[in-house]
Amino acid sequence: MTSYLIGLVGSGIGPSLSPTLHECEADELGLRYVYRLLDLDMLELSVGEVLSAARTAGFDGLNITHPGKQAILPHLDEIVPEAAALGAVNTVVFAKGKAIGHNTDATGFARSLSRGLPGARMENVVLLGAGGAGAAVAHALLSLGTERLGVHVNARRSKQLVESLQRRFGVDRAAVCGSDEIRTADGLVHATPRGMAAYPGLPVDESLLHEELWVADIVYRPLETALLAAARARGCRVLHGGGMAVLQAAEAMRLFTGVEPDADRMLAHFEELKEEPAHAS
Repeated sequence: MTSYLIGLVGSGIGPSLSPTLHECEADELGLRYVYRLLDLDMLELSVGEVLSAARTAGFDGLNITHPGKQAILPHLDEIVPEAAALGAVNTVVFAKGKAIGHNTDATGFARSLSRGLPGARMENVVLLGAGGAGAAVAHALLSLGTERLGVHVNARRSKQLVESLQRRFGVDRAAVCGSDEIRTADGLVHATPRGMAAYPGLPVDESLLHEELWVADIVYRPLETALLAAARARGCRVLHGGGMAVLQAAEAMRLFTGVEPDADRMLAHFEELKEEPAHAS
């Protein structure tokens, strides 16, 4: 029986559900599959150093989360075109002596949004965050038909992401925006660490939220972030980050093993796991 050794690289990842999600689905598929947490804070190593150590130790692949999705890029031997276009990698496959970067966040978010908020208006959406996850979400939203995407975070990072989006999708499809644009937007997507236990609080003033707005958060530990709670109280349709987490994990498993996981089964398993106490994503 083929065996797989996989790791998750990031900071503050102790409460992650990834090991359980991956290993339980692997059991269902009849695979020998071990999933380990490689916490940058505990190891006191850089993303590049962990990548090198994992390669030497014989890992078959890595998932990359905050803050490594962009920092990992210069340490890879190859990046598939879609991940290169996003400028972020969340999945590394070790194959034929190479570390190959992929991104499953964009498809994971797109599938989660389509399933979780069917019929949501997409003409004008504001995105909070311009890091690795934000870039993936931005590409997903524009691919799904968002006519105008406003990116709001700090000015430098927003500008860099917007310029990249304009090159791929056209100059009229993306722009840097202020938080006030949330007042007239159809949707709001939050793609920063704010809302995790280590980064508590709201990413925007809750007075900007209105009942015609739908709100999606990519944080999934906890599922009910302060943003989603505030949005729900104001009558917004909301989408937690669990669907994206599971669906990107399913695609990563396929890349690691060449076997197609059962995404619906993984989503059902997540529903069972989400009742457990949560402290961070």
